[in-house]
Amino acid sequence: MALGKSIRIYLKEGNVSGIKLAEVVNLTIQALSCPRIKLSDLKRFFSVESNTPGVYFLLGTDNETGHSKVYIGEAENVWDRLKTHDVKKEFWTEVILFTSKDENLTKSHVKYLESRLIEITKSAERYSLENNNSPNLNSLPLPDRDAMEEFISNIKLLTGTLGHKFLENPVSIVSKTSSEQMETELAPNSSVDEIQLKLSVKGINARAIQTNEGIVVLEGSEASANDTENYGYKTLRNKLIQDGTIVEAEKNKMKFSKRYLFSSPSSAAAVIVGYSINGRRTWKDTNGLSLSTMEKGAID
Repeated sequence: MALGKSIRIYLKEGNVSGIKLAEVVNLTIQALSCPRIKLSDLKRFFSVESNTPGVYFLLGTDNETGHSKVYIGEAENVWDRLKTHDVKKEFWTEVILFTSKDENLTKSHVKYLESRLIEITKSAERYSLENNNSPNLNSLPLPDRDAMEEFISNIKLLTGTLGHKFLENPVSIVSKTSSEQMETELAPNSSVDEIQLKLSVKGINARAIQTNEGIVVLEGSEASANDTENYGYKTLRNKLIQDGTIVEAEKNKMKFSKRYLFSSPSSAAAVIVGYSINGRRTWKDTNGLSLSTMEKGAID
């Protein structure tokens, strides 16, 4: 059973939109979240925390697509690097920086962290990545590498707590696709809360994973090539076709080219079949039980 975590957050201005200092209780990692317009206050009140080696995330929105965007960087002095980005990078409105209270992070450590964090962000596919290049993963002694991997797990925890989940993989279940069938298997660190689901409606077959955030339709799932004129999720379906998440396939069908997180079972089902449908009745687990049946049993 996973152990609980305690997070301590200090709100510098007494509200959630200002500068925040977040820590995992009893650990040396510390995170500072700061709106771009408050950078001068970051320097003024947190000069010790920001004038040190660390990694940082510049967070904003892609003006062309409207999607959330992140830039990941490292520096021996984070504050000096942020001053440069304030002049040269336009898209970002918030920065989250991570340093260590014991001042034991070195240049080699933060370069390792930067490379791994870029890799993880690409794999999660939640935010678009502003970085043009992927730095090579530098070698570290095994004890240092393990310490940095633990540091990364706490970076994930704190960024999520601060409202950004770009480092979180939507599912911890590995999906495999073939031309004939899709299979799923539990990854080593998969969550027991995740439920494997299937949908089969009028010859359309899809696979998904239900998580705490919603329902993730897996790559290779089928979708109808024809949808009705007016239903609640037509705009979302068109968006997914336009951005290449849903593409043309054989036999008058379409398919998901990559996984996609839907907020509800019904939105996922409607996009797949092309008309309004009750997803809690049509998505079923490996035993043939619908989501509505499982939910009813869980609360009885």
